[in-house]
Amino acid sequence: MTLTDATTATPLRPFPADFLFGAATAAYQIEGAAAEDGRRDSIWDAFARVPGAVINGDNGDVACDHYHRYRDDVAMMKRLGLQTYRFSTSWSRVRPDGGALNPKGVDFYERLVDELLAADILPWLTLYHWDLPQALQEEGGWANRDTAEKFTEYALDMHDALGDRVGVWTTLNEPWCSSFLSYTAGIHAPGHFSTGEGMLAAHHLLLGHGQAVRELRARDASLNLGLTLNLTVADPVDPTVSADVDAARRIDGQFNRWFLDPVFRGAYPADIVEDFRRVDAEAVTTWEAAVRPGDLEIISTPIETLGVNYYHGEFVGGTPPVAAPGGGDAPTDRVTRSPFPSIDGIYWHDRGLPRTPMNWEVQPEGLTRLLRRVGEEYSAAAGTALFVTENGAAYDDEPVVEDGERRVHDGGRADFVSAHLGAVLDAIEHGVDVRGYFYWSLLDNFEWAWGYEKRFGIVRVDYDTQERTLKDSALQYSRIIAARALEGFPASS
Repeated sequence: MTLTDATTATPLRPFPADFLFGAATAAYQIEGAAAEDGRRDSIWDAFARVPGAVINGDNGDVACDHYHRYRDDVAMMKRLGLQTYRFSTSWSRVRPDGGALNPKGVDFYERLVDELLAADILPWLTLYHWDLPQALQEEGGWANRDTAEKFTEYALDMHDALGDRVGVWTTLNEPWCSSFLSYTAGIHAPGHFSTGEGMLAAHHLLLGHGQAVRELRARDASLNLGLTLNLTVADPVDPTVSADVDAARRIDGQFNRWFLDPVFRGAYPADIVEDFRRVDAEAVTTWEAAVRPGDLEIISTPIETLGVNYYHGEFVGGTPPVAAPGGGDAPTDRVTRSPFPSIDGIYWHDRGLPRTPMNWEVQPEGLTRLLRRVGEEYSAAAGTALFVTENGAAYDDEPVVEDGERRVHDGGRADFVSAHLGAVLDAIEHGVDVRGYFYWSLLDNFEWAWGYEKRFGIVRVDYDTQERTLKDSALQYSRIIAARALEGFPASS
């Protein structure tokens, strides 16, 4: 394909020669086989049994049955042209109850990695995507410092099994979700409502990350090591109004800087610590005692790669809107609270952008600004490359039969993918070192508290038959990968 399409005046925008195109999933969301081959309960198995915690009482017992269908799924990835596949290993499968190694659980991931390599697809392994063994939660979970030690042991077990075949290792996926969303808001497993537990969980997750990076690097200095953070762009409704600016500062600090600063600067953001102290002084005192000498040095161990997960930005002010835009949390029957300890006086506003059926704004330019900000303020000076490790949208697409074939016309998602790939190119053209993009998700799957109500996949899964259908978005993404260029989304000014 030439760099200019003969049928349009819009030039094709090429991607860098070494740019990686992939898709992402997570173990509990797709594997199923929840009680097979020695796997034991994770916190999500337990949380899904709590009345009202998950829509329709859904769970991951079967999910996409990827545990039994992984060979077909990898063959499908190859047909799409994916260069890399980001997946997570299940701690509850590999070390059930957080205890002894389970050879049958390890064997599944060995077979999956071998299948990927045979298909010439780079395995991109994430060690923790929220499925803590329930037995460890009963000992305090991530609020217990010992969990960080056990996580490091688990990481080394996985390296013993796969280190000869896997070169890219991500420690954690979205520690904001597995701390504040889980231990403070009660929205995700284990469903607790404690500012103090959320702060402790965040610290111990980051400590486990740093310890695992150090130990893995000691084993093999050639490994590409990193973590993935979900990040946002927090904009004030009126940048000239101090209350609006302060609302944006607090969201940015609690969502972004609480994790970026310790990883890249070796310190927690002092302004947010004081914001938390005004909310719950006892929780902060306990947390300060838990941050031991040397912890932040471990947490800030250099990494090769930072994964950036981006879905939408935040438009916030210090006064309530005329009409509240609503949130994107699952409308479950269980009462929850805000994941932001410092929430008083922060209100979300509507800026008139398109929204998905989950009520999430579609804001591609926010991804460009986010990547530029992270690059300029954090990753470039550290020599850390950026990858967009999750980006996607849920749409209410339905299959149709045309000419005897099953099809899914999801134009909204196809446009979403192209627009955000364009935003990535905009960041690259501004000098940001972005080296790849993973769509979330490869498959429709168990979407946490939403259960099976929302579909993020570029591949539709019929949960009754497990039939897979490539959506129009998958076919379009495949064409972009083959061309290694983007058409129809010119560079932003």
